[in-house]
Amino acid sequence: METDHFGVRFDKRASHIDLTAIPQRWLRDLLWDHLADLMRSPRCPRTATAIDSLRRGSTELGAFLEVDAPGGGHDPGVLQREHMQRFVADQRRRERDSLPSIALTSSTGKPPKVTTHTRRTVFNSVRRVLRDALEDGTAERLGLDREFITSMPAGGGAPLRARRPFPDEAARALADGTNLQRLADAYDPSDHGLRDIWEAIVTTGRRTSEVLKLRWDCIGRYGGLAMFWHDQTKVGNYDAAIRIPESLYDLLAERQRKTLEKFTARHGRAPSPQQRASMVLFPRTTRNSQMTTSLSYTWFIRGFRLWVDELDLGRLVPHQARHTLATNLLRHGATLTHIRRYLGQVSDRMAEHYVHLTSSDLENVLQHVWVAGPGAAQPGELLAGESTPLTREQAQALAIDLSRRSTPAEGGFCTFQPVVDGGACPWNLDCHNCDKFVLSGADLLYWRRKREQWRLLAEGAPNDATADYLHQYFEPTARAIDGLEKALAGLSLLDDALALDLRKPQDYFNRVWSTAFRATDLAEAGDTQEDEYDAEFDAIDGEAQT
Repeated sequence: METDHFGVRFDKRASHIDLTAIPQRWLRDLLWDHLADLMRSPRCPRTATAIDSLRRGSTELGAFLEVDAPGGGHDPGVLQREHMQRFVADQRRRERDSLPSIALTSSTGKPPKVTTHTRRTVFNSVRRVLRDALEDGTAERLGLDREFITSMPAGGGAPLRARRPFPDEAARALADGTNLQRLADAYDPSDHGLRDIWEAIVTTGRRTSEVLKLRWDCIGRYGGLAMFWHDQTKVGNYDAAIRIPESLYDLLAERQRKTLEKFTARHGRAPSPQQRASMVLFPRTTRNSQMTTSLSYTWFIRGFRLWVDELDLGRLVPHQARHTLATNLLRHGATLTHIRRYLGQVSDRMAEHYVHLTSSDLENVLQHVWVAGPGAAQPGELLAGESTPLTREQAQALAIDLSRRSTPAEGGFCTFQPVVDGGACPWNLDCHNCDKFVLSGADLLYWRRKREQWRLLAEGAPNDATADYLHQYFEPTARAIDGLEKALAGLSLLDDALALDLRKPQDYFNRVWSTAFRATDLAEAGDTQEDEYDAEFDAIDGEAQT
């Protein structure tokens, strides 16, 4: 198959895709048709990874049928459910026992071992190709049994692994000047830029691919500020810029000079302005006379792993530098919106993936700094913790212990075990007068507003007797609030608890807050269009159920 025929050329790949390793003509044709439809569609992949996965799955299936099925599997009409089931069982056995593949060979000439990842890729790829043939009627024309196709299980998605930030000891070792010099001397003797790449990753928090693919003109000064231009979108748009420290600017400027000298030494002249615009900062050494192709991730990660192994730091990956930077930004007051914009994330949810360890520190402790509620014998009495600040380890241990015996309630938590276990409340949910009701640090602002509300009611009372009654009625709750504030202050968490307020002035610039409607107008619209809305929601519900 020639991808150029479809107007597609994958990065760093030839246009020719060889499918001859698939023995059966019918299976090869199914894969060819599937790949052709994929490259013609709007969802054509940006890289050749998806193409390689589909080819690998069909090759594995074809090689197994060649030795196991009647007639080598060349007649699709004789294939039954048991043939697919044996292929599935063989793949799982090879995964379990770390046995080699029966169809593929690696660059060393030896067959690679079947792993969980490769087995998952094979299952998903074969299922995708065969299900596509089943849906468009091709399988029926071939005489391919339906149960043969449906017996292929889904491989499932790759597990999501949340990378941890670098531990303090590892971070210091990876940034130590002596260790960095060792990285350059031992693992990059030809000075291709291994150390420069790593320092750029650590300093900016960029993805490794973003640093590897930097253009030669990736730095510049604008208004006297050192700026760093890179491809943040992963689609070749080098239009994102961030500020960088002077030390990194000088490091990359020196790398620019070295790359320019390599071009001049190769061609006997300096590059033209057009050539400089297309040059990369870290060019590969082979088949790259114009220096437009960057070093590969494989080259970088090989040297990085050898260096980390030499430092005896355990299992570390470069992407953890991104998590470390995001965590440090949050600790120094940056919001998720700031972090998302700096890291180039699409949403705050993606940014949370990088900073969940830090945000959970505060939430766990605030949710489990407990004081007795207003219905207890001693309102405001500290139930868990100490008057002196907790260490981080103590706070985490406290959170794990208390989170197993409570359930959320309005303005606090209920610790009555029958209710925690799912039973009905014997006091009709009268939480605020119950001695099993406790307050957490995250509830402080809620109860402060309650206190202000009661004070306003007392001030507006028609006479002193009514005002005194209101003050006395709320007095146990006020004592509980005072005790909560003292407990948080003793743990140095009072300021953090007061900062947990989402209704800050800047949040009102959001369109959700700035767009308003009169309640009377909404009520009238609801009365006049009730039937129309009911029919619309019924239709939507029907589509959802379908």
